[in-house]
Amino acid sequence: MTMTTRTARLRTLVVTGLATTGCAAAAITLMPATAQAAEATQAPTAHTVKATAGYSRTTTAQTKTGSGNNLDGWIKQSLQIMKAKGIPGSYEGLKRNIMRESGGNPAAQNNWDVNAQKGTPSKGLLQVIDPTFNAYHVTGTAHSVTDPVANITAAANYAAHRYGSIDNVNSAY
Repeated sequence: MTMTTRTARLRTLVVTGLATTGCAAAAITLMPATAQAAEATQAPTAHTVKATAGYSRTTTAQTKTGSGNNLDGWIKQSLQIMKAKGIPGSYEGLKRNIMRESGGNPAAQNNWDVNAQKGTPSKGLLQVIDPTFNAYHVTGTAHSVTDPVANITAAANYAAHRYGSIDNVNSAY
C-alpha cells in the first residue's frame, strides 16, 4: 500500500469518525428529568423530509389552514392545539427541534441509545419516549406517540414544563 493510499484511507476514516461523533453530539431526546440524554437519533438528513409510513403531501390550501398531512400541516395543527391549551411555542422552535431530532420523519425511532437499551426507544418527530408521552399527552390529540400532531404537542407540553417553551430547547438536555 502506498503512502498516498494510506493517507487517503486515514483521511476518510477521520472524516467519517468526526461526522458520526458530531451527529451523536447533536442528537437529543425528550425524556423525563431522571433519564439520561440519548446518544444519537435515527433520522434522515434535514434536507430529506419525506412523506413516510403512509403520510402524504397535500394541497397548498390545506397547508395554509394547518390541516395538511405533512410536516408544515402537523406543526400548524399542533400550534392550534397548543394555543387552545396555553402551551407556549412557535413554528420556528418546533421545526428547528423536529429537524434536529428526526429530520421530519414521523416514523423515526432510535433503537440504540440508553433509552432503547432499557426497552423504551425514542419515537416520532420529536423523539419522545413512551413514559414522557404518557405523562405529557395533551387531550384532544391521538393517544399514539408516533402520531405526528400528538408527538409534537406532547413534546411541546413537556418542554414547556421543563424549559418554559420548546423555543428554549437548542441542544441536548
